[in-house]
Amino acid sequence: MTGLLGSRDQYLRLVEEAFPDVSIAVRGNEVSISGPAAPTVVKLMQELVVLLESGEPIDDAVVRRCISMVRGDESPSSVLTEDIVRGAKGRVVRPKTGGQKRYVDAIRRNVITFAIGPAGTGKSWLAVAMAVQALQSKSVQRIILTRPAVEAGERLGFLPGDLMAKIDPYLRPLYDALYDMVDGDGVQKLLEKQALEVAPLAFMRGRTLNNSFIILDEAQNTTAEQMKMFLTRVGFGSKVVVTGDITQVDVPGGRSGLAGLEKVLIGIDGLEFVHLGAGDVVRHRIVADIVAAYERSAVERSAERPTDESTKVTNDG
Repeated sequence: MTGLLGSRDQYLRLVEEAFPDVSIAVRGNEVSISGPAAPTVVKLMQELVVLLESGEPIDDAVVRRCISMVRGDESPSSVLTEDIVRGAKGRVVRPKTGGQKRYVDAIRRNVITFAIGPAGTGKSWLAVAMAVQALQSKSVQRIILTRPAVEAGERLGFLPGDLMAKIDPYLRPLYDALYDMVDGDGVQKLLEKQALEVAPLAFMRGRTLNNSFIILDEAQNTTAEQMKMFLTRVGFGSKVVVTGDITQVDVPGGRSGLAGLEKVLIGIDGLEFVHLGAGDVVRHRIVADIVAAYERSAVERSAERPTDESTKVTNDG
């Protein structure tokens, strides 16, 4: 029972805080639940039991995610127990939220998947995990990692070293994820066999990328021209994941090739956009709170912005 309720009933406290109109009584190995939201809490408890029986460790963060998923009519046990790939140190990579599960499923279904969301939602991490899984299963012959080098204006010549050294700072987040999936020697072997390619976005022009798993990271920093160029590189047997956060655009003038793209590409078969939010942040709890605060602020600013009609009336006056 301690595994379910936590040390000193800490998990039980989290459930009670989330459902204040529910009464939970524990007597030995029996848990009695009553109140308007009792069916939801019963489902939550059942899901936590399934996780424990499957060997999935439970902590405060897991309980909070389970609460969020159950409220959204999702099954935490089906989300948190789905293995994607086993990492370098034996750690199994799995989606941790309902949004992440939808993201992973979208990658499996589609040729091109866009993941749009704030930092900490696992966009790059899960893309790399799916790429490694595809390579291991021989679904693709190579992984290609690319990212716009906005800070250097795609002109990397003034940085010291060879091409790999020049673009390393820009692709470090993808490298970090890759080294968690594959050990250091494994990464080097992939590079030597040309099963792993790392290149700035500018180097994609003129190519056709067949039998590859291609990840374009930080896509909010592409221009519209770069985005069109990249999307038209896709060849046969390839899968593409494009990740970005449209709230962090560093392109000069703010003209991002990702912003507004969903309206342009809507309805294309084999292409899907997945939106992740504060509820999908899997870093420290405060990161999710910060993201949520920014999202609320954006909504409030949008509501305060005058409509075209009101502006017209004001100008006429």
